[in-house]
Parts: sequence; structure tokens; C-alpha cells
Amino acid sequence: MLNHITPLILTYNESPNIDRVLQRLTWAKRIVVIDSFSTDNTIDILKSYPQVEVFQRSFDSHPNQWNYGLDQVQTEWVLSLDADYVLSDELIQEIQEIPINTTTNGFFIPFKYCVFGRPLRGTLLPPRQALFRRNEATYIDDGHTQLLEVEGESRHLSAPIYHDDRKPLSRWLWAQDRYMVLEVRKLMSTPDEALSLGDRIRKTKILAPFVILIYCLILKGAILDGWAGWYYAFQRVLAEMLLSIHLIQAEQRSHSIPLLKVEQRSQIG
Repeated sequence: MLNHITPLILTYNESPNIDRVLQRLTWAKRIVVIDSFSTDNTIDILKSYPQVEVFQRSFDSHPNQWNYGLDQVQTEWVLSLDADYVLSDELIQEIQEIPINTTTNGFFIPFKYCVFGRPLRGTLLPPRQALFRRNEATYIDDGHTQLLEVEGESRHLSAPIYHDDRKPLSRWLWAQDRYMVLEVRKLMSTPDEALSLGDRIRKTKILAPFVILIYCLILKGAILDGWAGWYYAFQRVLAEMLLSIHLIQAEQRSHSIPLLKVEQRSQIG
């Protein structure tokens, strides 16, 4: 099965992560990387792996970037990976044992979140459909990220991907700030009845950070992971606080625009 798969990776200034990702992909005959014009030494690292083929494209949205990448893949199967996703040995073995003639078109893969290389007991990340038939799949927008739509049957694998991001805090904050702007657009443009319970809690702006803290520490067991668990919990709380701030700003802007129009009409009258 491994001979029929092309790993597909998106990169932008991923020098702290990309080498560890590629070390687990030496089985691949060809690796497609879509780079958003990195300014660090990401490209130099990519070029040190002979099976890597780099395509550079200015970033406009995650779905467009991923779909552009799918157009560059020549094999039947794609393994889509963020630049901080490290395959476990167990996952590589499990993928290798998938029958070539399987009727399944996509496979969901679970995550183990890592803090500076240390896996945690639990994570907020749901399994991701990362292995799929290229001709049966397309990416669409879903808030700050993308959603993969796969035609036909999908099932779950049991071995994990390690999510191990070691970029500095400043880069993480920069990314979260951008993500939350997109997430606010999704929350404000979707009717409340169509939102999940989690998203309705997020729209309260006050409850979400406290709920996430308890959820991470207690329900996901992060409190048992020591300082790494607290680090992860604080990360997620900070992300929710950023979302709350952006929601407040967006709501205030939406309220001020009608008021401004009323004042303008009164001045004209």
C-alpha cells in the first residue's frame, strides 16, 4: 500500500518541525510540498530529501492550497499532513497492511498531542481524515481551517499521528490570531440552531475559556501530565480568549455600523 501513497504537506516557515516530519516519510517514493514562500531555511531542509518535490504558491486559503496540492499528486492515494505531523511506527505499519483492493475511500487517523516532544494523554483534536483516494476527495472551507469531503466509505485507523509543533510562542500567537478571525466569521454567519454545543458556548464569549480549562485538565487528563498538561491547557485557554476578544470586536463593529448610518441620515435630513 505504501507504494501507492503520496504524502502531501503544506509549509510556511516550518524549519523547527519539517525535518522530523520528513524523517518518518522515507518510505515514500515522492513527497509533494506546497510552500507559501517560506523565508526561513524550510526550503533548504526540503531540498535535502531527494524524493521531495516543492511547489510554491501564495497562500489565499487552506482549501485552495490543499486542492492545488491534490492536482500535483500522481498516485491513487494521498496522505495529507500538516508540517508538524509525525507518523508513529505503528501507523506506518497499519497503513502498510491496508489491502490494495480495499473498497474504503478514506481513513480517519487519531492524534496524540505533544508538548516539546512529550505525548499527552488526551487532546481536543478529533481524528482527521488524512489518508484518502485522490479522485474521490476535495477540500472546502470550515472556519479557520478546511474540511475534507470524501465520496464513498470511510473508516478509522487505530494508530496515531503525533502533533508535535515546536515553533516559538510568537509564531503560535500570530497563527492563532489569524485563525480566530476566520473562526469568528464562521460563528457569526451560521445560525445558532446550526451550531454545535461547543460553538454555542464559544459565542457566549465568557464561558468558553473556563470550560476549556476544565475540559483539558480533568476530562482529557492533562492534569496528570504535569507541566506539559498545564502548558497545553493554558494554550487552549489563551486561544479561546483570543476568540472571545475577536467576537466582542466583531459584534461592536456590527452594532456601530447601523448607528453610523442613522446618524448620517439624520445629518442629511
